[in-house]
Amino acid sequence: MTTEATIPTTSASPTARQIWTRGRGVALALVLLLAGAVAIAVVRSGDHHGELDPRSADPSGSRAVAELLADRGVSTRVVTTLDEARAATGPDTTLLVAAPDLLTERQQTRLRSAVTGSGGRTVLVAPGGPAVERLVPGVTADPALSFDSTLAPACDLPAARRAGTADTGGLRYSTHVEADACYPSRRLATLLRVPDNSGEGTPGDTVVLGARDILVNDRLDDHGNASLALQLLGSRDHLVWYLPSLSDVPDPDDERGFFDLLPSGWLWGTLQLFVAAALAALWRARRLGPLVPEKLPVAIRASETVEGRARLYRKANARDRAATALRSATRTRLAPLVGVPVSQAHTPESLLPALSAHLHGDGQSLHTLLFGPPPGDDAALIALADQLDALESEVRRP
Repeated sequence: MTTEATIPTTSASPTARQIWTRGRGVALALVLLLAGAVAIAVVRSGDHHGELDPRSADPSGSRAVAELLADRGVSTRVVTTLDEARAATGPDTTLLVAAPDLLTERQQTRLRSAVTGSGGRTVLVAPGGPAVERLVPGVTADPALSFDSTLAPACDLPAARRAGTADTGGLRYSTHVEADACYPSRRLATLLRVPDNSGEGTPGDTVVLGARDILVNDRLDDHGNASLALQLLGSRDHLVWYLPSLSDVPDPDDERGFFDLLPSGWLWGTLQLFVAAALAALWRARRLGPLVPEKLPVAIRASETVEGRARLYRKANARDRAATALRSATRTRLAPLVGVPVSQAHTPESLLPALSAHLHGDGQSLHTLLFGPPPGDDAALIALADQLDALESEVRRP
């Protein structure tokens, strides 16, 4: 004989121990990721010291090209403020801007006005979209980078044809003005020379480089990098190397906010982290099945159910509830046997007369047995159970 037992409800809220057990893997992965990022930053911090600095002999510095230019009689001077860069422009000067994207919009506009008509050459190293559009009107940067780093000249610019292949692959540019478009990648140039015909005398020009590789120490001896760098930077007697720095204070009206100071890569990385966190939350919050693997309610033996409920009653000292349950179950089973509807089984006026007529007994004793007060102790409860069992057996006897 089996019956369906209701499993006691429990709280579904996880405990702190359960939360730690489930999330310790993710926490450990985040700690390892953070430690790896710190380690990489520490290791690479020395490699990028003095990046594109003509005074630095580090792999990412540019001292080698400055030394080669000095051997050819070209002087190199480093400036760190916009005012110094603007004052140095002239027909006998090449102005190299190492990081155009670090300048504010107002600074880029002022720099453009200074070099226009000066008769000198301006070299912009890997300017992004907004910067190149302000510094070289008519030129736009494509958002997609070049697939290859080493490219062929494929243009009539003498410096490019003499240098041959070079590591100019990086940003790609399109132009709507007259220009020499060299080292194309997917039909867009990675090096542009845009002439400046606005001044009198010797016309100046602007060179836009899509990558900095031809200027750094560890790439200068690859392919035609050295030849191209010397020709682009050595066309005038003087080279002014502009390295924007913290001392280059912008105008008060042109101050940038915190997010403007962050590189675009950090913003995209933060957005990706938020997307990954949202996906992880959805993954952890999924509900693909029941909370427990077994189906509820489960079928267990009646004897186990009776024994379990009896222990709970005994532990709670609930003899009144136990007696009520025993009497109610007995009345429910006796009513159909004596011709009383189950809906009236718990009404003494309906059940007791029919039961007395069937047993030919005393109705008062039956009332005490089936509807009497709760037992006073465990022994009385056991006696009540025996009496109810005997009564049911007598009614069932043919």
